[in-house]
Amino acid sequence: MSTITVKDGTQIYYKDWGTGQPIVFHHGWPLSGDDWDAQMMFFLKQGYRVIAHDRRGHGRSGQSSEGNNMDTYAADVAELTEALDLKDAIHVGHSTGGGEVIRYAAKYGKGRVAKAVIISAVTPVMIQKESNPEGVPLSVFDEIRQGTASNRAQYFYDFPIPFYGWNREGQTVQEGIKHNWWRQGMMGSVLAHHDGIKAFSESDFTEDLKSLDIPVLVLHGEDDQIVPFNQAPKAAALLKNSKLIAYPGFPHGMPTTEAETINKDILEFIKA
Repeated sequence: MSTITVKDGTQIYYKDWGTGQPIVFHHGWPLSGDDWDAQMMFFLKQGYRVIAHDRRGHGRSGQSSEGNNMDTYAADVAELTEALDLKDAIHVGHSTGGGEVIRYAAKYGKGRVAKAVIISAVTPVMIQKESNPEGVPLSVFDEIRQGTASNRAQYFYDFPIPFYGWNREGQTVQEGIKHNWWRQGMMGSVLAHHDGIKAFSESDFTEDLKSLDIPVLVLHGEDDQIVPFNQAPKAAALLKNSKLIAYPGFPHGMPTTEAETINKDILEFIKA
C-alpha cells in the first residue's frame, strides 16, 4: 500500500495511477478513495494522472483520535501533494471532500492548483444559524451522530437509500453500490466518523470561497437529500470564477449513479 506519514504521525493511504496532468479526488463522509472508482478509471483512460487518498480515520488511513476536523484534513492533503510534488493539479471533491478541496486550495493551493470541482458539496456552510437561516437544523446532525456512535453497522446500511435517492418513486436499490458504500464506511474509525459530522456540518467556507481566483466548477443535484441544493448557488456566488451546473432529479451520490454525465461535464471543464 502507498502511504505517507504526516506531521502528527498519522498514515495517509493513497492511490496514484498514470501520468500527465494530475487530478486529485477527495471523497465524502464516511467513505474512502474507492468511492471514485468510476472517475479514476475514466480519467486514467483520458490520459490524466489520477490520485485518491483516504482521509484520516477513513478507509485504509490511520485512525488517529485527534485531527478529525477540516483544517487538519486540508493540512494532510497539503502534505500529500507536497510529497507527490503535484503542480498544475485539478482537485475534485464530493460532499465533505468538496469542503476539503476549497479549504486546501485557499490555504495551500497557490502555485499547485489549476482548477477545482466541487460536487454535492457542503460549502459554504451547512448548519442552520442566525447568519444561515436556510441551513440544516442541528437536530439533523445530532441524529446522524447518534446513529453513527450507537449503531453504526445498521445506520450505515440504511444511509445509502436517501444518499442515492432510492427512496424516490420508480427508483430501485442497486445492491452492489449499497454494499460497497457500507464496506467503505465500516473500514473507517467510528470516532473519526462521529467527529467528522461536526467538521462537515459546522465548518464555514465563506472566506475560503471568496479568496479563490482559480476556475471552480460547482455541480449539484436538485434532488439531493443529504446536502440541500441551495448550497450550490450560494457557493458559486462567493467564488470569483465559477460555473454552476444543476441536475434535475440527481441525488447526492450522483458521481456513482450518474457517472457518465458527471465525468463528461468535468472533462469539458478541465479541457476548457
